[in-house]
Amino acid sequence: MKVCQIETPALILDLDVMERNMAVMKAFTDSVGIRLRPHYKSHKCTSIAHMQMAAGAKGLCCAKTSEAADLVRAGIEDLLIANQVTEPAKIAQVASLAKCCRLTVCVDSAQNVRDLEAAAAVQDSLICCLVEFDIGMGRCGVATREEVLALADQISACPHLHFEGIQAYAGHLAHQTDLELRRQASGEIEQALWKLRRFLEERGYEVKEISGVSTGTAMLRSENSVYTEIQAGSYLFMDTAYNALNLAFSNSLFVLATVIRLGGGLLVTDAGLKSVSVDQRPPVFREYPDLPIRFSEEHSTLVADRFSHAVGDRLCMVPSHCCTTVNLHDFFYFVRGDRVVDRVPVTSRGKSL
Repeated sequence: MKVCQIETPALILDLDVMERNMAVMKAFTDSVGIRLRPHYKSHKCTSIAHMQMAAGAKGLCCAKTSEAADLVRAGIEDLLIANQVTEPAKIAQVASLAKCCRLTVCVDSAQNVRDLEAAAAVQDSLICCLVEFDIGMGRCGVATREEVLALADQISACPHLHFEGIQAYAGHLAHQTDLELRRQASGEIEQALWKLRRFLEERGYEVKEISGVSTGTAMLRSENSVYTEIQAGSYLFMDTAYNALNLAFSNSLFVLATVIRLGGGLLVTDAGLKSVSVDQRPPVFREYPDLPIRFSEEHSTLVADRFSHAVGDRLCMVPSHCCTTVNLHDFFYFVRGDRVVDRVPVTSRGKSL
């Protein structure tokens, strides 16, 4: 089957480009001695998760308990839920999943630690914990090293929990287009985390992991980075938001659309807001990168004096935000050149629990 025969709108993944992106990231992480723990929320696909593991990832991270459950069922054995799990039913699920794999969660409150210990005791499982340290996101995490120490003390006193280290995710820098500002802020975060690490080590704690970073800041790390693992996800696919940073990765993910009307200075396709997210920089068509797209629910429209396509032709739209676009689709079409090589489910589409 050829790409031009896919019913549209559809999500297509250029495997050659994605594999190059994976190789670029692996070469970098190998060169600086940091392990890659790619983020499942970007692709929500267990088949891609196994491709990442085969390419050298240490494990996967995810955002939600439901995503973790899908990964466990698919045989992934080292998982980080890079989030706080606080609802009783979800805590019980985490304790159960921890019997099937090495499972780590993030914590930032004493009550959450008590609840995790109680649930793990019922299951007789071991849950690893990263204390989340707020390094500028203003979202989750504790603000002082004394709060980190207090939680580390509490975790260490729990027989079914293990203090693993620190979660320090600087998502507020991920899309900072000014490289020098991004570099400077990343350096300041490194210094703060080194101080926190020494503070904990002086009090007898082994800080095995410091986890975080993002696609936008990954390659600002060096051999002497305080980080031990990188949680990047979008490097696989890229999108218009990350394209603005001129990173070392290329676009592999597209929404395939069909031209359904041409004339009067308009080109209209069948891919609208139900097929691509617009929550970051605007999407663009690869074939017309300089033309803004006008969206409605089922259509996207370009305006120009002339077009080099005809009704029935296929165009490739570069998403605004790869993660939220993937969540709109049931399947990826894996392609090489002009051929479809597989149709693969987006395993965890819509799973936000």
